Amino acid sequence: MTDPVELKKYANRRLYDTEKSAYVTLSELADIVRSGRRVIVRDAQTKEDVTAFILTQVILEQAKNKNALLPAPLLHLIIQFGDNQLVEFFQTYLLQIVQAYLSQKAAFEEQFRRWIGSGMDLSEMARRNWSEMGGLKTILDLNPFLKSSPPEQKDRGPTEDEK
Repeated sequence: MTDPVELKKYANRRLYDTEKSAYVTLSELADIVRSGRRVIVRDAQTKEDVTAFILTQVILEQAKNKNALLPAPLLHLIIQFGDNQLVEFFQTYLLQIVQAYLSQKAAFEEQFRRWIGSGMDLSEMARRNWSEMGGLKTILDLNPFLKSSPPEQKDRGPTEDEK
């Protein structure tokens, strides 16, 4: 993994990329992060790590353009409970939840690509598996509720068409 990009935040809100020796905008900072690079932002005067604050600004700028980031009820909870209970949740669980979601999504997309790429007819695969089920297939075939044809109706006399 590459070293993180180090930025300095000046009092005038400008961000200075020490690697490129140039000022960057919040949009350019977002592009750096999207490319897979990590960033560390330090206050130029105090040397305090302000990375989380600056990344939050990036997210809020993007949300402003789309007019939404999080649902209003969640934002109410964040404000209502603030530092007390939600900070622990965000630090402990939210990152793990998002990482697990992204991992599962990538695995699903990869499996789907394999299915599409193999050119395999999934309906044919299902028919082949069904025929190989043996005894379980026999039991399922005997169940009248699982048959594909509608159950027989009791004789109620001739229908209007039959008269």
